[in-house]
Amino acid sequence: MILEGAQAGLSWDTILRKRENYRAAFDGFDAEKIARYDEKKIAELLQNEGIVRNRLKIISTIQNAKSFLKVREEFGSFDNYIWLFVDGEPIKNVWKSLREVPVKTFVSDAISKDLKRRGFNFVGSTIIYAFMQACGLVNDHLVSCFRFEEF
Repeated sequence: MILEGAQAGLSWDTILRKRENYRAAFDGFDAEKIARYDEKKIAELLQNEGIVRNRLKIISTIQNAKSFLKVREEFGSFDNYIWLFVDGEPIKNVWKSLREVPVKTFVSDAISKDLKRRGFNFVGSTIIYAFMQACGLVNDHLVSCFRFEEF
Protein backbone atom coordinates (compact mmCIF):
# COMPACT_ATOMS: atom_id res chain seq x y z
CA MET A 1 0.00 0.00 0.00
CA ILE A 2 3.03 2.27 0.53
CA LEU A 3 3.90 2.00 -3.14
CA GLU A 4 0.29 2.54 -4.23
CA GLY A 5 0.12 5.78 -2.23
CA ALA A 6 3.50 6.93 -3.52
CA GLN A 7 2.33 6.36 -7.09
CA ALA A 8 -0.58 8.81 -6.77
CA GLY A 9 -0.20 11.33 -9.58
CA LEU A 10 2.87 9.61 -11.02
CA SER A 11 3.53 6.82 -13.49
CA TRP A 12 3.82 3.25 -12.26
CA ASP A 13 7.14 2.97 -14.02
CA THR A 14 8.55 5.70 -11.78
CA ILE A 15 7.54 3.83 -8.61
CA LEU A 16 8.55 0.39 -9.88
CA ARG A 17 12.05 1.69 -10.60
CA LYS A 18 12.23 3.00 -7.04
CA ARG A 19 10.69 -0.06 -5.34
CA GLU A 20 13.91 -1.38 -3.79
CA ASN A 21 14.85 2.12 -2.68
CA TYR A 22 11.49 2.31 -0.89
CA ARG A 23 12.07 -1.07 0.74
CA ALA A 24 15.43 0.12 2.08
CA ALA A 25 14.24 3.62 3.08
CA PHE A 26 11.16 2.30 4.88
CA ASP A 27 12.83 -0.50 6.86
CA GLY A 28 11.60 -3.36 4.70
CA PHE A 29 8.04 -1.99 4.97
CA ASP A 30 7.95 -2.93 8.67
CA ALA A 31 4.82 -1.17 9.97
CA GLU A 32 5.98 -1.24 13.59
CA LYS A 33 9.20 0.58 12.72
CA ILE A 34 7.53 3.02 10.33
CA ALA A 35 4.88 3.93 12.93
CA ARG A 36 7.69 5.19 15.21
CA TYR A 37 9.28 7.51 12.65
CA ASP A 38 9.90 11.02 13.97
CA GLU A 39 10.76 14.40 12.45
CA LYS A 40 14.42 13.42 12.19
CA LYS A 41 13.51 10.35 10.11
CA ILE A 42 11.10 12.42 7.99
CA ALA A 43 13.91 14.91 7.27
CA GLU A 44 16.18 12.00 6.31
CA LEU A 45 13.56 10.59 3.94
CA LEU A 46 13.04 14.00 2.34
CA GLN A 47 16.73 13.94 1.38
CA ASN A 48 16.57 10.42 -0.07
CA GLU A 49 16.82 10.72 -3.85
CA GLY A 50 15.80 7.08 -4.25
CA ILE A 51 12.18 7.74 -3.29
CA VAL A 52 9.53 10.33 -4.14
CA ARG A 53 10.40 13.15 -1.75
CA ASN A 54 6.90 14.37 -1.04
CA ARG A 55 6.37 15.33 2.61
CA LEU A 56 2.63 14.58 2.52
CA LYS A 57 3.24 11.09 1.12
CA ILE A 58 5.94 10.36 3.69
CA ILE A 59 3.76 11.54 6.58
CA SER A 60 0.89 9.54 5.11
CA THR A 61 3.06 6.42 5.11
CA ILE A 62 3.73 6.90 8.82
CA GLN A 63 0.06 7.50 9.60
CA ASN A 64 -0.96 4.52 7.49
CA ALA A 65 1.49 2.32 9.40
CA LYS A 66 -0.16 3.37 12.67
CA SER A 67 -3.62 2.68 11.23
CA PHE A 68 -2.40 -0.63 9.79
CA LEU A 69 -1.29 -1.74 13.25
CA LYS A 70 -4.71 -0.89 14.69
CA VAL A 71 -6.44 -2.90 11.94
CA ARG A 72 -4.07 -5.79 12.55
CA GLU A 73 -4.86 -5.69 16.26
CA GLU A 74 -8.61 -5.60 15.64
CA PHE A 75 -8.76 -8.31 12.94
CA GLY A 76 -5.72 -10.44 13.75
CA SER A 77 -4.07 -9.40 10.48
CA PHE A 78 -4.54 -6.84 7.74
CA ASP A 79 -5.07 -9.80 5.44
CA ASN A 80 -8.12 -10.92 7.44
CA TYR A 81 -9.53 -7.41 7.24
CA ILE A 82 -9.01 -6.74 3.54
CA TRP A 83 -10.34 -10.10 2.34
CA LEU A 84 -13.64 -9.48 4.16
CA PHE A 85 -14.55 -7.04 1.39
CA VAL A 86 -14.52 -9.83 -1.21
CA ASP A 87 -15.87 -12.60 1.04
CA GLY A 88 -12.48 -14.32 1.06
CA GLU A 89 -12.51 -15.03 -2.69
CA PRO A 90 -10.92 -13.05 -5.52
CA ILE A 91 -13.33 -11.27 -7.83
CA LYS A 92 -12.78 -12.85 -11.25
CA ASN A 93 -13.72 -10.56 -14.08
CA VAL A 94 -14.00 -11.64 -17.70
CA TRP A 95 -12.71 -8.65 -19.61
CA LYS A 96 -12.02 -9.05 -23.32
CA SER A 97 -10.26 -5.70 -23.81
CA LEU A 98 -8.35 -3.25 -21.67
CA ARG A 99 -11.02 -0.63 -22.33
CA GLU A 100 -13.41 -2.69 -20.20
CA VAL A 101 -11.17 -2.73 -17.09
CA PRO A 102 -12.41 -0.11 -14.60
CA VAL A 103 -10.20 2.16 -12.54
CA LYS A 104 -12.44 1.71 -9.49
CA THR A 105 -15.53 -0.23 -8.43
CA PHE A 106 -18.12 -0.20 -5.68
CA VAL A 107 -15.87 -2.58 -3.72
CA SER A 108 -12.84 -0.28 -3.99
CA ASP A 109 -15.16 2.60 -3.02
CA ALA A 110 -16.21 0.69 0.11
CA ILE A 111 -12.65 -0.24 1.07
CA SER A 112 -11.44 3.31 0.48
CA LYS A 113 -14.22 4.74 2.62
CA ASP A 114 -13.53 2.29 5.44
CA LEU A 115 -9.77 2.84 5.34
CA LYS A 116 -10.26 6.60 5.52
CA ARG A 117 -12.60 6.11 8.48
CA ARG A 118 -9.80 4.16 10.15
CA GLY A 119 -7.30 7.00 9.63
CA PHE A 120 -5.55 5.96 6.40
CA ASN A 121 -4.49 8.56 3.81
CA PHE A 122 -3.76 8.35 0.08
CA VAL A 123 -6.30 5.53 -0.20
CA GLY A 124 -8.76 6.86 -2.74
CA SER A 125 -10.87 4.38 -4.65
CA THR A 126 -8.58 4.32 -7.72
CA ILE A 127 -5.50 3.69 -5.57
CA ILE A 128 -7.34 0.95 -3.70
CA TYR A 129 -8.49 -0.70 -6.93
CA ALA A 130 -4.86 -0.88 -8.07
CA PHE A 131 -4.01 -2.34 -4.64
CA MET A 132 -6.77 -4.93 -5.09
CA GLN A 133 -5.31 -5.92 -8.46
CA ALA A 134 -1.77 -6.13 -7.08
CA CYS A 135 -2.81 -8.25 -4.09
CA GLY A 136 -5.05 -10.63 -6.02
CA LEU A 137 -8.36 -9.49 -4.56
CA VAL A 138 -9.51 -8.99 -8.14
CA ASN A 139 -8.44 -10.77 -11.31
CA ASP A 140 -8.47 -8.27 -14.14
CA HIS A 141 -6.36 -10.31 -16.54
CA LEU A 142 -8.00 -10.34 -19.94
CA VAL A 143 -9.57 -13.68 -20.84
CA SER A 144 -6.98 -13.94 -23.62
CA CYS A 145 -4.09 -13.63 -21.12
CA PHE A 146 -2.17 -16.79 -20.18
CA ARG A 147 -2.45 -15.75 -16.50
CA PHE A 148 -6.25 -15.49 -16.57
CA GLU A 149 -6.88 -19.11 -15.56
CA GLU A 150 -4.24 -19.06 -12.83
CA PHE A 151 -6.52 -17.06 -10.57
